Amino acid sequence: MFLPAGCALALAGWAVWCFGGASAPSTTVAVSVGGAVVLAAGVTYFLLVTGNAGFFGALALVGGLLLTASAADQAAARPEVVECVVVKVTGEVHEAIVDGGLDTTLYHHELRCPGGYPTKMARDRRLAPDGGTIRVAYDPRRRVNPAVEGANSPWLPGFLAVITLTAATAGARHVSLHWSRPEPEPAPRRPRRRT
Repeated sequence: MFLPAGCALALAGWAVWCFGGASAPSTTVAVSVGGAVVLAAGVTYFLLVTGNAGFFGALALVGGLLLTASAADQAAARPEVVECVVVKVTGEVHEAIVDGGLDTTLYHHELRCPGGYPTKMARDRRLAPDGGTIRVAYDPRRRVNPAVEGANSPWLPGFLAVITLTAATAGARHVSLHWSRPEPEPAPRRPRRRT
């Protein structure tokens, strides 16, 4: 019953260290270990909880753990914020692949930031006019792309992780309560009266 919470805490700690720690492992090691934890947790849950509750609970657990890693990533991946001047914005139009589809425009922002990084950012909308300023969150070790400050909030994946992990825990609790109750003893049979 404590498997979902324990795995979520372990994975969140691992993800925060991998995305924000000074001595973090390589991306390959981080993803491999995180993936192994998610897979092992799902298989363990499926083996411990019987029936349909085990299958759907394992799916909820795996989904909740992936959302936990996403929330940790969004919270820790871009620890620095800097105010940058938008030097120039150029729009690049991408035509729709299918007939009747919508064309999209990708806006490339050339930036001038204190310290020289980040130098550019591409988004689906214009963030500021030429000469305007924007606040950019970035990773000084350049492991992830910069983003506008506040654009990648960890609240939605964190909230969804709580819901799915609660569902997995409730499924395990329901099954454990069902199997821990003793079987009711059958009522004694009364002899039939013969007439």
